[in-house]
Amino acid sequence: MRQQFILMTYSDIDSRKNAFIFELDNVLYPEKDYIFQVYYLFAGLLEYTLLIDAKQTTDLMVNTYNDEGECLVFERLKEKLNIEEKYRECFDDLFITAKLPLKLLLYKNILTLLQEIVINRKKIFIVTNGNPEQQLNKIKQTEWHGLEKYLTVYFAEETFPKPEPDIINELLKKHDLERREVLMIENSETDRLCAEACGIDYLNVANFL
Repeated sequence: MRQQFILMTYSDIDSRKNAFIFELDNVLYPEKDYIFQVYYLFAGLLEYTLLIDAKQTTDLMVNTYNDEGECLVFERLKEKLNIEEKYRECFDDLFITAKLPLKLLLYKNILTLLQEIVINRKKIFIVTNGNPEQQLNKIKQTEWHGLEKYLTVYFAEETFPKPEPDIINELLKKHDLERREVLMIENSETDRLCAEACGIDYLNVANFL
């Protein structure tokens, strides 16, 4: 008999937790929703400048991402569409500054979780690795449903990237939080190692999705 997996909700979390730490990508929203929109924008730029069919370019980038990984996307553009290396800088810059056609949408269950945290007057922190300018660009283009005023954001790259514990320790001190009252919602070995180094509890986001 197939066992049914029951997703966690806010009520399943220890009520003594007063602060919640989230990563951004693949925890609050699917990162590929940002990446694929950047591909779409870059394909439009190439169509305008080089007269290469945008759909063909977008499909190539998405398929490469899915089959071979993000790091090979531009290489396949060079190989299969003869895109010159000089366009790489534009490609990379677009990931930082892109104005997306569509807002980024939170995972439905995570939106519900965040709303419950706010209703119960607990604190929400986003502690994110990666380029601060890029991560802020994502945050600004996310549909928060009014939750944005309850978020406190830390960019780990401004101290030391996770799994180094510096940014979490700084957060705990600044907001006068005890380690036992903090829970990290994570989706990577990096965050798990960080939480362990800081002595705080953690849950994988898959428990909610």
